[in-house]
Amino acid sequence: MSAQNLDDAIAGTSLYVLGPEDDEDELKIEVMKDYDNIMKGLETSNRGCYVQASSLGSLEALLEFLKTQDPPIPVGGVNIGPIHKKDVIKASIMLEHQKEFATILAFDVKVMKDAQEEADGMGVRIFTADIIYHLFDQFTKYLEDIKNKRREEMANLLVFPAIVKILPECVFNKRDPIVLGVDVVEGILKKGTPLCVPQNNNFLIGRVASIEKDKKDIEVAKQGMSVAIKIDANEPNIAFGRHFDLQYPLYSHLTRQSIDALKEMCKDDLSRDQWMLVKRMKGPLGIDNPGGPPQ
Repeated sequence: MSAQNLDDAIAGTSLYVLGPEDDEDELKIEVMKDYDNIMKGLETSNRGCYVQASSLGSLEALLEFLKTQDPPIPVGGVNIGPIHKKDVIKASIMLEHQKEFATILAFDVKVMKDAQEEADGMGVRIFTADIIYHLFDQFTKYLEDIKNKRREEMANLLVFPAIVKILPECVFNKRDPIVLGVDVVEGILKKGTPLCVPQNNNFLIGRVASIEKDKKDIEVAKQGMSVAIKIDANEPNIAFGRHFDLQYPLYSHLTRQSIDALKEMCKDDLSRDQWMLVKRMKGPLGIDNPGGPPQ
């Protein structure tokens, strides 16, 4: 079609012919009803990114693509045509809920100058591309960057579940730094993990400074591995034989805050068995138990 004032026409909606006896205002109402019904029929959720495309077909294709991702990308709102200031304002709602979704995925559409200025001022990110995969790649990289930054911010809270048993005759240094040979009975032992003794009121020994297997430094020791660990003691006077011994296994020092951090940042990094271990460790560590050890 070629005509004047088609910039705001929505590809994929109905076309009405205004006859001599037709009421123009009534047809405008019908046009808007048609548009509203189409937009309502597109599947969105209360939370998610804002999606905008050049035509109804393009929008449906993008929504279907986002829905089939693993995990699916939630969509909180949609529109067709160039991005205006009002679209940015709608997308900005997510700033109060999930900031990473205060975004607009713009597929084959123009971003008006006032919209970009509003987005820059409010902190809304606009991603533009003419190919769905390029748009998706931009957005997923953005989410991954946010996740990595969040991981860095929460590094001290991210404690993975682990239970280790000290090996007899493998206590190489009793005082700071404490050096022990241990079996990883369950879970994942990582460098930086704080270790405690639940039976001694969650007595905090210190953090794992290094892990060695076959005289080589490793970052992670998994269930079933026997390794040597060096622990930077929480206090200078902490010593093997005085504050802990072979009688009880050592636990990674999980807290309610560290479990929440795991759920937020590493939900898919732990297996079902490892999450079950987290659940079992909560009892001995007194988590969610008012009468348990202080957190």
